[in-house]
Amino acid sequence: MVVCSCNRLTHKDVEAAVADGATRPREIYAARNCKAQCGNCVKGVVCLLREARLKHMKKAEVPAHMVPVATDVALSA
Repeated sequence: MVVCSCNRLTHKDVEAAVADGATRPREIYAARNCKAQCGNCVKGVVCLLREARLKHMKKAEVPAHMVPVATDVALSA
């Protein structure tokens, strides 16, 4: 699914970036050598980032309550 039309960023891109260690939205965009353009995608990227991190942490068998999530969404895009 395309999350960011401006950069053609997909949910697979988000998952791949998380698997490579991304923990913030700007790191997701940086993994694709881009940045948020219009900003409409940021909320969706944050949601997918959280889901991907939880999934990744579950695979590593880390309790979900120990998964840190960046809260400065507006500043990190």
